[in-house]
Amino acid sequence: MRNVFLFIRRHFNFLFFLVLQIVALSFLFRYNRFHEAAFLNVSTAVTGRINEHYNDIEYYFQLKKTNDALVRENLRLRQQLKENYEGPDSAQRIISDTIKVDSGRSILKYKILEAKVINNTTSLQNNYLTIHRGFAQGVRPNMGVVGPQGIVGSVVNVSENFAIVMSMLHRNFGLVARLKKGGETGTIDWDGVSPLYVNFRGITKSAKIAVGDTIITTQTSSLFPANLMIGTVHDIVPDNTSNFYVLKIKPATNFFNIEYAYVIDNLQYNEQKRLEDSTRKKIQ
Repeated sequence: MRNVFLFIRRHFNFLFFLVLQIVALSFLFRYNRFHEAAFLNVSTAVTGRINEHYNDIEYYFQLKKTNDALVRENLRLRQQLKENYEGPDSAQRIISDTIKVDSGRSILKYKILEAKVINNTTSLQNNYLTIHRGFAQGVRPNMGVVGPQGIVGSVVNVSENFAIVMSMLHRNFGLVARLKKGGETGTIDWDGVSPLYVNFRGITKSAKIAVGDTIITTQTSSLFPANLMIGTVHDIVPDNTSNFYVLKIKPATNFFNIEYAYVIDNLQYNEQKRLEDSTRKKIQ
């Protein structure tokens, strides 16, 4: 306290001048419209700059919360996609331009679970991802996994709180897919060469294909709903030993920076698998 009084005493004249200057300026800005307007313009600009930098700093520290909110919102929207609902075939059909959501979930086929990617490889022959969801959160093997842009892979191993996902960049990964434009179907696989591209095989040379065409999932997949994005055609390579193309596909998912994923739970998977297995046993 003594130092404060000594400082004021030493610089009294300067401090008194500042006080008088502030009082004079306040009178000037308060009772002179031109100077008041000029002062408001300057103060608004300065305050705006300060608030802008403050908001940038605050936004940076709120990024995690913002990402989590976006993931939850995407989850809610994905769950409402019409591809997640499947009604029984009937001789009479009612066509509606809105998505019917059955509160009893009697026709809900796919349930979506969000998950954070905590580990990922892209440089191996057989690449995997680790997600922070497991048995305790409803994940089991043979579930499809997608990212915000497209297909990621399928669950192959699960612990209580974690799951291992076979990436689309895996030599053993396979998926039936189709051309969105023409409807021709083929299979997706990876040759282990470049993590930037996968192969699309089984498309006949009579099909009309162009670079940039979209590849999507089919309704025959037990892991994924139909019409999910897989990638786009990057190159068309004719196979000289057959009547088929080998298409180079650029995946929609960027495997180098994926942070969040969605696990797809096919609620009718077990019923379908039991029926197919029992049918095979009867035929054999």
